[in-house]
Amino acid sequence: MRPTGSLKNSDRTVPGMREKDEAISTVIEYLNVTAVLVVMMIVLTILTNSVIIEGPAENLKYHAFVDIGNGVSARIVDLYVVSPGNGRIVTSFDLPEDVANDEYTVKMDPTAVGAAQRIIVTDGYIKSTISIAGIGATKAVTGNTTGSGINRIIYDSRGV
Repeated sequence: MRPTGSLKNSDRTVPGMREKDEAISTVIEYLNVTAVLVVMMIVLTILTNSVIIEGPAENLKYHAFVDIGNGVSARIVDLYVVSPGNGRIVTSFDLPEDVANDEYTVKMDPTAVGAAQRIIVTDGYIKSTISIAGIGATKAVTGNTTGSGINRIIYDSRGV
């Protein structure tokens, strides 16, 4: 039997203090939550490059390649429109040095002939194909170039 003035163990706790097992479970809970957040942060960091940087860069490249191909096609057509029956015309034009910090090439599709002639603009991974409107059926077009240096289109009535 207990003396009248004594307290039980559960009555001796100070208000606002936790039991030992409750304090340990709180620490474990914080560690679990922190571990889950760290794993989520690592996954987010890995995916950020492909989702935020690579996807938009590939989209930008494709549309830039389409613009470059259309510009080259228009220059070829314009040159052939003013071409003389006998003679030679040489014109120079400028292309962007690079697209999204990558070099690219502009070339004629070697498999296409006649009205199906096409310009291919590619960096080896992304490819854009543009038709040569207006002259493909009557004039053969060949060649290739890159974005660096001087780019030329040469028309020679002798076909050289």
